[in-house]
Amino acid sequence: MKALIFDCDGVLVDSEALAEETLETHLGQWLPDLDIPTLLSQALGMTTADILKHLAQLSRHQLPPDASERVDSAIEARLARELTAIAGVHDAVSSLDLPKAVVSNSRRCRVLASLATTQLEEALGDVPIFTAEQVDNPKPDPAIYRLAAHELGCPPSRCLVVEDSVAGVTAAHAAGMRVIGFVGASHIDDEQPNRLLAAGAWRILPHMRGLRALVDEWQLHLQGQDNNETAQ
Repeated sequence: MKALIFDCDGVLVDSEALAEETLETHLGQWLPDLDIPTLLSQALGMTTADILKHLAQLSRHQLPPDASERVDSAIEARLARELTAIAGVHDAVSSLDLPKAVVSNSRRCRVLASLATTQLEEALGDVPIFTAEQVDNPKPDPAIYRLAAHELGCPPSRCLVVEDSVAGVTAAHAAGMRVIGFVGASHIDDEQPNRLLAAGAWRILPHMRGLRALVDEWQLHLQGQDNNETAQ
């Protein structure tokens, strides 16, 4: 068995820029002594709770007790109004006849709403969705990807993952999966391809129209491995 696994934010939906702007607004008020834009760019792909915990440790100020819930609710309200799918992702996903899954550090309600808002639930079909609530340690820890492989019944070495963040690439690579670093979302800067390669990405994907070629290359590689094992 083989499986194709997608991160959600920044891979299927162009949500990260909206989330970062919302975080900047709130954190600029709560932690005014920090360079919030720079710190957020380094925390891409982490859960909201982990981002807030990390930044609070760097500040002289304290966050409100309900900071995580307030930020997540504000982000989700904005996504409901403004979210769009990544360019070309509907066709790319629909054209690939492989078992698929979604693995996200966002909470499940946000992933489901994002897929519904962008009509990607139709392109993906009834795929398993794995979210941060299901593990003790979310990305960059590999636990959520190991869980996905176990539930899919697919060895990690036969899973191909599409991720946009260092945290996501780090997690999937540590789980033993092949990882494509996607850099076609609106929040990506010029240095991100190098960061993703350094984190363990196998290939860099600038636009979803190139996904099929990379999937085909990966499947040929697996076929070669299978043939070698058979010959031995």
